[in-house]
Amino acid sequence: MEIVKKYFDDFTDTQNQQFGMLGELYKEWNEKINVISRKDIDELYERHVLHSLAIAAVNHFHDGAKVVDIGTGGGFPGIPLAIFFPEVEFVLSDSIGKKIKVVQGVADAIGLKNVTAIHTRVEDIKGRMFDYAVSRAVAPLADLWRWTNRMLLKGKAGDDLPNGLICLKGGDLKKEITESKLNARPWSVHEIFPESFFEEKFVVYVPK
Repeated sequence: MEIVKKYFDDFTDTQNQQFGMLGELYKEWNEKINVISRKDIDELYERHVLHSLAIAAVNHFHDGAKVVDIGTGGGFPGIPLAIFFPEVEFVLSDSIGKKIKVVQGVADAIGLKNVTAIHTRVEDIKGRMFDYAVSRAVAPLADLWRWTNRMLLKGKAGDDLPNGLICLKGGDLKKEITESKLNARPWSVHEIFPESFFEEKFVVYVPK
């Protein structure tokens, strides 16, 4: 938790409590359903929580915004973002039911009222529209855009970036961005959070 407070120091008591509970909750759930690698569970706050919050560092979602987390896995980046933005509505989707079970269990345990966890592939979500889509290491950029473009609203429901796709990715993105033919903008996570783990990790944004 200290690594998170190193970069964010204005949490409410509720947020501090919710973030503080994540470590033990994920250790407990991981013993039953393995959603985080064994080597990462002890580094949860840096490699999962703080990494997720890189999205919050590049765009502050407005109260009332609607955000879908594509392939949320164990709840990243959605759970940390939902704690950070308690007045934003988050839908966390994953095609693997046991992962959604973990997401729902964690959200219930910390009292997150702004999270809906759904067991579905994102391309099967019907009849819902969102201001932003977020994801972490789920699929190539072109696929993410193909899945989410149809459900994104035009507008600007954040302080910094118009509505669109905001995803966390790693490695050399030049080829992936070129092949996607999208107007994608990357930020270095290492420049936001100068920790060695974040070298060659990026936030990538595609406007609607």
